[in-house]
Amino acid sequence: MFTGIVEEVGTVKDTGPDRLQIGAANIFDDLKLGDSVAVNGVCLTVTIISGNTFTVDVMPETFRRTGLGGLRRGTVVNLERAMPATGRFGGHFVEGHIDDTGKVLSLKPEGEAVIARIEAPAQVMRYIVTRGFIAVNGVSLTVVDYDASSFSVSLVSFTRENTVLGKARQGDTVNLEVDIIAKYIEKYSRSEPGGITMEFLAENNFLE
Repeated sequence: MFTGIVEEVGTVKDTGPDRLQIGAANIFDDLKLGDSVAVNGVCLTVTIISGNTFTVDVMPETFRRTGLGGLRRGTVVNLERAMPATGRFGGHFVEGHIDDTGKVLSLKPEGEAVIARIEAPAQVMRYIVTRGFIAVNGVSLTVVDYDASSFSVSLVSFTRENTVLGKARQGDTVNLEVDIIAKYIEKYSRSEPGGITMEFLAENNFLE
């Protein structure tokens, strides 16, 4: 389990058909073989640690279904270790299981922030609500608004300076993971007659 609070930005040192080697600086103090690390929001298992680099195995399916397939040597990536049981939850529940990829449609300055609009497929948009959570390349963000096929998020200066989203450009592919709680609510409301309904959620300000 992750929080969507990126610990540092690492650099891809090497790629292969079933692995990634990543250079980093700050996550090695307690990193060990078998640990989970979110790389641009994708939960991967550490298989080799050597100096200031670590290697993770990546299944071909993961390369195909996420933006990891587009990584090249020198590409920067967001890194987050799994949250310890005693850790503080600063973002939201992030599993590291990518729902789909999206595309950056626009980046517009707004005061000290930048508003990023991201196109997303229907299976992602069904869970998007204003002021709801979304993980973009593993970064926990709050939805500003949305339409039928896209949503916008505000990137404050700290986020731009400390994650790869600061280097985002129009047309970039990003990994998307929706709030797991939204999935459970949907499943429960559909499978349990008399349980949580859309009317109940609206009345209690969950759908704004």
